[in-house]
Amino acid sequence: MRAHEAGWAHAEGPRGPSWLREPSDPNDLVTHLWSTTARKSDGVLEVGGVALSDLVAEHGSPAYVLDEADFRGRARAFRDAFADYDVFYAGKAFLSIAAARWIAEEGLGLDVCSGGELSVAERAGFPMARVELHGNNKTVGELERAVRLGVGRVVVDSFDEIERLAAVVAREGLPARVMVRVTAGVEAHTHEYIATAHEDQKFGFSITSGDALEAVRRVLDAPGLELLGLHSHIGSQIFDSAGFEVAAKRVLALHARVATELGATMPQMDLGGGFGIAYTTQDDPAEPARLAAEMSAIVAHECRALGIAEPHLSIEPGRAIAGPAMCTVYEVGTVKAVRLDGGAVRTYVSVDGGMSDNIRTALYDADYSCTLASRVSDAPPVLARVVGKHCEAGDIVVKDEFLPGDVAPGDLLAVPGTGAYCRSMASNYNHALRPPVIAVRDGVARVVVRRETEDDLLATDVGGLE
Repeated sequence: MRAHEAGWAHAEGPRGPSWLREPSDPNDLVTHLWSTTARKSDGVLEVGGVALSDLVAEHGSPAYVLDEADFRGRARAFRDAFADYDVFYAGKAFLSIAAARWIAEEGLGLDVCSGGELSVAERAGFPMARVELHGNNKTVGELERAVRLGVGRVVVDSFDEIERLAAVVAREGLPARVMVRVTAGVEAHTHEYIATAHEDQKFGFSITSGDALEAVRRVLDAPGLELLGLHSHIGSQIFDSAGFEVAAKRVLALHARVATELGATMPQMDLGGGFGIAYTTQDDPAEPARLAAEMSAIVAHECRALGIAEPHLSIEPGRAIAGPAMCTVYEVGTVKAVRLDGGAVRTYVSVDGGMSDNIRTALYDADYSCTLASRVSDAPPVLARVVGKHCEAGDIVVKDEFLPGDVAPGDLLAVPGTGAYCRSMASNYNHALRPPVIAVRDGVARVVVRRETEDDLLATDVGGLE
């Protein structure tokens, strides 16, 4: 299909995508898109027993609203469903000191992929034996810090890194437990930028080329490195176990080959994460219990076929825990009816945030939903596009959603499913101030990450002055 000259945002036309249905009442909440405590009272959205209108009155907008009970509940659901696994929360999705403490209290491990994320874990007092250090280009300083802190395992991603880590443990006189990240050649059904197991990308060692086997050999030969097993991650926003089945077959075949050819029985295997969530009504994610049953059956079947013992398994949910637990609340600034070809009209609703607090629509062509959060409306629905205040035509928050036709400046809009990769990828584009993260629970709101100030913004701009 030929792309629209103006870009993806215009390809669907003024009537929106085929999956989007006009609601009978635009005030209704599509509950499965929201955190478990979200509900409306007289049109005002409440999360964790806190009315978002009250939250904005006290803390301003835009703001990320984090449902603590929902976040903890989803963490427990993965912990319980995957009771025979090690479950590492993928901190790249969203990480703060408070969130790290919740994860620790719920009994999960923590996957970090930078020195900054490791510093959050350290500040939170997270048990380092339950921390995993990831990343495709870890610096010597990051590896030294991880070894000194005693992180539970390091996932190595290149031959250079194996040498680098071996040199670090030799200097420090401390061991490091290692997993080898491999690429299984599996195409997850997801956006190209978040599919991570096909051959032509930056992560891991190719099984097909033989690099993965050679990486295992080098880890085994390096003094101070303890080989735990293989790590595979096939992508993100995955809704079924089919991709895991193909990947597990290939990774377990390598696992068996290591035992046969190198004489090493690896005790563990990590299947990665990437479990999807419902951003809109077109999404139908699987429950953790179903994923656990299917993935465990896949591994058991392949191990029987290969005649090998089942390794101890790990997974790394991030988005599936943090994503639905957070929404973002904005204030409407302008409403503009734009006439299109053929007499059609598109309603543009501008809010006081945008791509600086949620880059995913522009970066991944991601879809989101939203709702009027501050009042009841009797107006019929209109198809609207929610846009930000930044100097980019692609500064779109919600491409298409039905909103009450009388949406107006001063109204509050809330977007669900913004817990993963929104705050963590937020920027200061146009010198915007990054919003706060407000945790809500049992009718109480507390700031866990404060709003940036202009002093924060200018603190690093030394201006070349003495």
